[in-house]
Amino acid sequence: MRLYRFLTAVDDATFCHKVTAALNKGWHLYGSPTYAYDKKEKVMRCGQAVVKDVEGQEYEPGETKLSDW
Repeated sequence: MRLYRFLTAVDDATFCHKVTAALNKGWHLYGSPTYAYDKKEKVMRCGQAVVKDVEGQEYEPGETKLSDW
Protein backbone atom coordinates (compact mmCIF):
# COMPACT_ATOMS: atom_id res chain seq x y z
CA MET A 1 0.00 0.00 0.00
CA ARG A 2 1.08 3.59 -0.48
CA LEU A 3 0.45 5.95 2.41
CA TYR A 4 0.17 9.74 2.18
CA ARG A 5 0.48 12.37 4.90
CA PHE A 6 0.53 16.15 4.84
CA LEU A 7 2.67 17.50 7.64
CA THR A 8 2.04 21.04 8.89
CA ALA A 9 3.38 23.28 11.62
CA VAL A 10 4.27 26.85 12.44
CA ASP A 11 7.38 28.07 10.60
CA ASP A 12 9.95 27.15 13.25
CA ALA A 13 12.07 24.18 14.26
CA THR A 14 8.92 22.18 15.07
CA PHE A 15 8.15 21.79 11.38
CA CYS A 16 11.71 20.77 10.53
CA HIS A 17 11.68 18.16 13.31
CA LYS A 18 8.34 16.74 12.06
CA VAL A 19 9.68 16.32 8.54
CA THR A 20 13.02 14.94 9.77
CA ALA A 21 11.25 12.37 11.98
CA ALA A 22 9.09 11.24 9.05
CA LEU A 23 12.12 10.88 6.76
CA ASN A 24 13.91 8.81 9.40
CA LYS A 25 10.87 6.50 9.61
CA GLY A 26 11.08 5.77 5.88
CA TRP A 27 8.70 8.40 4.50
CA HIS A 28 9.72 10.26 1.32
CA LEU A 29 9.09 13.87 0.33
CA TYR A 30 6.27 14.25 -2.19
CA GLY A 31 6.05 17.49 -4.14
CA SER A 32 7.10 20.94 -3.06
CA PRO A 33 6.70 22.40 0.42
CA THR A 34 4.04 25.04 1.02
CA TYR A 35 4.19 28.25 2.99
CA ALA A 36 1.15 30.31 3.96
CA TYR A 37 0.05 33.00 6.37
CA ASP A 38 -2.45 31.95 9.06
CA LYS A 39 -4.49 35.14 9.46
CA LYS A 40 -6.31 33.92 12.56
CA GLU A 41 -3.15 33.02 14.50
CA LYS A 42 -0.99 35.66 12.78
CA VAL A 43 1.84 33.23 12.01
CA MET A 44 3.40 31.64 8.94
CA ARG A 45 2.76 27.92 8.50
CA CYS A 46 4.70 25.33 6.53
CA GLY A 47 3.43 22.16 4.92
CA GLN A 48 5.05 19.17 3.23
CA ALA A 49 3.49 16.06 1.74
CA VAL A 50 5.22 12.74 2.38
CA VAL A 51 4.54 9.22 1.09
CA LYS A 52 5.55 5.74 2.16
CA ASP A 53 5.20 2.38 0.41
CA VAL A 54 4.47 -0.54 2.73
CA GLU A 55 4.78 -3.98 1.15
CA GLY A 56 2.42 -6.79 2.10
CA GLN A 57 -0.19 -4.55 3.75
CA GLU A 58 -3.63 -3.53 2.52
CA TYR A 59 -5.00 -0.05 3.08
CA GLU A 60 -8.24 -0.04 5.06
CA PRO A 61 -9.95 3.37 5.35
CA GLY A 62 -10.78 4.11 8.97
CA GLU A 63 -8.58 1.23 10.17
CA THR A 64 -5.09 2.07 8.91
CA LYS A 65 -3.40 4.47 11.34
CA LEU A 66 -0.82 6.56 9.54
CA SER A 67 0.97 7.25 12.82
CA ASP A 68 1.75 3.51 13.12
CA TRP A 69 4.04 3.75 10.10
